[in-house]
Amino acid sequence: MRSRRSILAVPGSSLRFLEKAQTLPADEVFLDLEDAVAPLAKAEARKNIVDALRTGDWSGKTRAVRVNGLETQWTYRDVIEVVEGAGEQLDCLILPKVQDPTEVVWLDTLLTQIERTMGYEVGRIGIEAQIENARGLVNVDAIAGSSKRLEALVFGPADFMASIKMRTLVVGQQPPGYTEGDAYHYILMRLLMAARTHDLQVIDGPYLQIKDVEGYRQVARRAAALGFDGKWVLHPLQVDAANEVFSPAQEDYDRAELILEAYEYYTTVEKRGAAMLGDEMIDEASRKMALVVAAKGRAAGLTRTSTFTPEPR
Repeated sequence: MRSRRSILAVPGSSLRFLEKAQTLPADEVFLDLEDAVAPLAKAEARKNIVDALRTGDWSGKTRAVRVNGLETQWTYRDVIEVVEGAGEQLDCLILPKVQDPTEVVWLDTLLTQIERTMGYEVGRIGIEAQIENARGLVNVDAIAGSSKRLEALVFGPADFMASIKMRTLVVGQQPPGYTEGDAYHYILMRLLMAARTHDLQVIDGPYLQIKDVEGYRQVARRAAALGFDGKWVLHPLQVDAANEVFSPAQEDYDRAELILEAYEYYTTVEKRGAAMLGDEMIDEASRKMALVVAAKGRAAGLTRTSTFTPEPR
C-alpha cells in the first residue's frame, strides 16, 4: 500500500508550481486538471502535465493526476491525452465528484483500453475516488467495491458542504451554531467504514486556510485519530504537518514492532497463544493492532530503536 500521509495539489496550468512540487517531501503529488484550472486553460494544462511527468524528477513520490468530473465535457480527453502521453510515469488517476459506481467502472474500462492499445501493463494505474456530495456518500459502499484498480477514497469537503447546504463558509471547521460534537464525524466514519471494508486507503480533504498551520494540524489530528491514512495539502507549509500527524510517534512505532516480535517468539518458540510483555498481556488481537501502527511507521520510513529480548523462563 502506498504511503499517502501528505497529498499535494498542484495546478496543471502552472509551470512554476509543477517544478516546485518535485522538491517538496509530499508522499503523493497530484497534478490537477479540475478545479485549479480555468476552462480555457485545460487543454494547455494537459500538455504541461504530460511533459512534467515525462521529464520531471518525482523520485519517492506517488504520481497522480486529477481529471475533470464526468459531468463535464473534458474527462475523456483528460484521460486519453494524459495516459497515452505519460502512462508509464503515472501511478493513479483521481476521479472527482464520484456519485455512482458506474463512474469508476467507466474509468477502469477506458484505462484498460488505453493500456492495451499502448502496450502498458494492464491494471497498473490505480484510481482514487473523490466523494464530494450527498449522493456519493449514500452510494459509497458500492463505489468502494466497484473496481480492483481502486486504491483510496478521498473526502472533498467544500463541494460536500455545499451539497448538503451546510451553513458555513470555512472549509473543515465546525459550522457556526453547531456546539455539540463534530459535524463531520458521521461523514468521516462513513468513508472510513466503506474504505476498510474493501481494503482501501481513506484520505481527508483540504484545509483552505493555508497559512493557519495549527488549524490544519488540529483538523488533521481528528482524521488521523479515526484511522485516516492522510490528508490533502494545498501549500508547502502544510506538508510537514501532514507527514508528522499521520506518522506514528517513534515510541508507538517501537512498541508495535516489539509486540510483533514478541508475539512471533511466544507463539512459535514457546507455543503460547498469549503472553506477558512487561506489564501488558499480548495476544492475537494485540498483534492485529500492532500491525496497523507498524505498517504506518514503516511507510513513513521510521527505524526501530529497540529490540525484543525474551525474559528468562
